[in-house]
Amino acid sequence: MAKLTHIGAAGEARMVDVSQKPATERVAIAEGRVVMRPETLALIRSGDAKKGDVLGTARIAGIMAAKRTHELIPLCHPIALTKVTVDLDGDDSLPGVVVRAEVKTVGATGVEMEALTAVTVACLTVYDMAKAVDRGMRIAAVRLVEKRGGKSGHWRAESDA
Repeated sequence: MAKLTHIGAAGEARMVDVSQKPATERVAIAEGRVVMRPETLALIRSGDAKKGDVLGTARIAGIMAAKRTHELIPLCHPIALTKVTVDLDGDDSLPGVVVRAEVKTVGATGVEMEALTAVTVACLTVYDMAKAVDRGMRIAAVRLVEKRGGKSGHWRAESDA
């Protein structure tokens, strides 16, 4: 079994030293869902939510969150991100909103946490902006879908959540 990299020999938390790792292109894609009533999805799609443009606001919130991940997750490195996209799509089969983020950098460590943070904060923003009409919404299936680059190479999740 692999050892946890953020735990020292005495069990103390530590930030991993990545200074000897080569800078490579690294990409991470994450996704999540906000499940809601069909009427709530219709309201969000119409753009008539009381708080404004739910999807546009959540997109910006996700991008901002990716850029601040190192301030939110204690042992994450500050990373110069070269690309962050957050896409939100209505899905009648949920019903709800599917959130997908792609984050990219050229550096010594990966951007999985930045992609997961972008998705999570975008989902939370959808919830916050629509909670007045649907407190029963739930955030579900937040996960890493794919990562590329670095020593471990390419990884892709096996199936949909």
